[in-house]
Amino acid sequence: MEFFEKIKSLHKEEIKDEDKKILIHCCCAVCFGYPSQLLRMLGYIPTAYFFNPNIHPENERERRLEELKNYCKKYDFDLIVEDDKNLGTEFFYETVQGLEDEPEKGLRCNKCFEMRLLQTAKKAKELGFKKFTTTLTVSPHKVSENIFTEAFKAAKATGVEFARFDFKKNNGFNITQKIANFNNMYKQTYCGCEFSIRKSKEEIQQAPET
Repeated sequence: MEFFEKIKSLHKEEIKDEDKKILIHCCCAVCFGYPSQLLRMLGYIPTAYFFNPNIHPENERERRLEELKNYCKKYDFDLIVEDDKNLGTEFFYETVQGLEDEPEKGLRCNKCFEMRLLQTAKKAKELGFKKFTTTLTVSPHKVSENIFTEAFKAAKATGVEFARFDFKKNNGFNITQKIANFNNMYKQTYCGCEFSIRKSKEEIQQAPET
């Protein structure tokens, strides 16, 4: 595919061997596609980390996870799935309590970023990773600066370096969509939580007829 040739032409970062391993939080295979390949071609060794108690309902979470497992197996990426029952769906609802009616890209989303990125940083520290990052910035529906704010707070709290990548730049979103199409991936129609489902339905209902 043409984007692989373009990425191959990039100058690889000078990365020490001990710094090559990076834990990358991801919410689905679609979002992981471009960031994973870009990081690998830049000289990193990415490990996927799936921690998304916000995803609703359960069968949607399992469908996204299964797609991610298939992608990681096909392209030889390690995958860590967080299965701590104390960090399940109820943990998400407790985190965003009082923010249920916030608009998309608002305070509720920021709290969700905080929850997931802090846990990612903690996991990175636990497993000996010196760096972590996230695929969340590949989406045009999310404000990258808000994500970075929470990520750097998580980095400061844990002592693990956050690698700042705005993956939507340089046509990243379109490239990750091409990777998804190439691999016949399942594409979700909403971010993940039940509140984003509601928002998605509202947008459909408000769309003008053609």
